[in-house]
Parts: sequence; structure tokens; C-alpha cells
Amino acid sequence: MPRSNRENLKANTNSYHVLLRGINKQDIFLDNQDRAKFLKELMIAKKEFEFKIYAFALMKNHVHIAIFDKNNKLPDVMHFICSKYAMYFNKKYDRVGHVFQNRYKSIGIENENYLFNVIRYIHKNPEKACICRKEAYKWSSYREFINSCGIITDVDLVLKLFGKTKREAINNFIKFNNEIDRVYSDAEFEFETRLSDEEAEECIKRILNVKNIIDIQRKSDENRNKYIYEISQIKGIASNQIGKMMKISERTVQRIINKYKRDNSIK
Repeated sequence: MPRSNRENLKANTNSYHVLLRGINKQDIFLDNQDRAKFLKELMIAKKEFEFKIYAFALMKNHVHIAIFDKNNKLPDVMHFICSKYAMYFNKKYDRVGHVFQNRYKSIGIENENYLFNVIRYIHKNPEKACICRKEAYKWSSYREFINSCGIITDVDLVLKLFGKTKREAINNFIKFNNEIDRVYSDAEFEFETRLSDEEAEECIKRILNVKNIIDIQRKSDENRNKYIYEISQIKGIASNQIGKMMKISERTVQRIINKYKRDNSIK
């Protein structure tokens, strides 16, 4: 399931994996009061707009929510939550300006298997961040599932898909969340962060140890193409940005990358 076709598009199932990130990747939760306030606004919005929550996780500088938006109100839902929380955050910390980076991002959840894996990915976030095991993390929905007490999350909506009885469903849910899927990797559920042209250039110079982009442009075709391929592997840099920096078309960039892969037997 290629992610590029689902991001920020309407899903046929009305189900989405939503990401909110702090502006410039800054922390949006500085203490537990902040986290509690966000969840309070989430609950108010849930009652107001009548949506369902499959799973959530609050991290230091971002939030993951898997949501069933039966009334097609996701933009209104996210605007409500973000504006309410931003007002609280700015007042508490005596600041002005944006709290969240641009608008939220969303990926459509088109089938049951993908939903399961999104939920697992969300619950693994505290472990990936080396905070604690998912069972011990207070600010995600995982403990609501294993305790079968959906205060914020509509756990029954999900658990019924894991077993006929509640105990069987919880046991299967725990087992599934502890497995590593052979079909989906965590990368399938990541939201790419697009670097600005300036950020991309600085990133290239640092990672590839070059003084400036012109040095790459002046290299022989063989060496230049190697650099172009290496740049294409840097997360957050798009092929049209590479083309702009190299003074060539995006189509030429793609042709160079594909040829380099073939010539070097890279899959």
C-alpha cells in the first residue's frame, strides 16, 4: 500500500491516521497538565463532532490519532482541538504564535489489516522513543485496551475484531501488538517531513561532506550521478528539489536514480 496516494486524501472508510506536530518540531507538551488538557479538548471535540477514536499516543512534540470520522468533519475536528489547545498553551507559557506545524497530516486507513498495523505502530511510539514500554505509558490508548476500559478510546470497536469474547480479544490484541509484522514495516506509517530548499542544501553538505552544491554540479557525470543517488536517500528531500539544485529536470533525476540502481544492482 503506497502511502503517497493516501496522504491527506479522503478515505472511503472515513478512517484516518492523523499526525499533529509542534512547529519546528518543538515540544507541545511540557508537563502532564498539558497532556491532560489536550485529552480534555479531544474528548470535548469527540462529543461535539461525534467521531470515534481507534487509538492515540501523545509524545513530546507530536500526537498520533487513529480516528473514524463518520460525519466527514475531520478538518473541523482538528481545527477545534488545535485552536483550543494553542490558546491554552500560549497563555500558560506567555507566548504568541503557532503551536502546531502547519495543518495536521492524515493518511487514509482503507482496510482492517492496515488499521491493526496503524494501531500497533501508534502504541509502539513510547518504545521507539526509548521512554518506556507501551504497557507503562500513561499517555496512549494501549492501557485502555488491555484493561478494556475505553475512557477516551472506543476500544470495543477494535477488540471485537480480535476475538469473540472480551478475554480472547484482549489476549489476541496483546499478542498482535507484541509481534513484528512481515508485511508492513514501521516506515509505512511514518509521515515524511519535507525539508525546505535551504534545509535540504545544508543537510546535503553536512551528510555528504561537500562545501557547496556547485561542487557536485561540476563533477563528471558518473560522480555527479552517484551524489544524486545518495541525495535521494536522504529523508525529506524530494526529487524536484534535487533537480532544482542540480539544474536538471525532475524526470532526469528519476532516470539517473533508476540507472544508478540498475548499474549497481540496488533494489
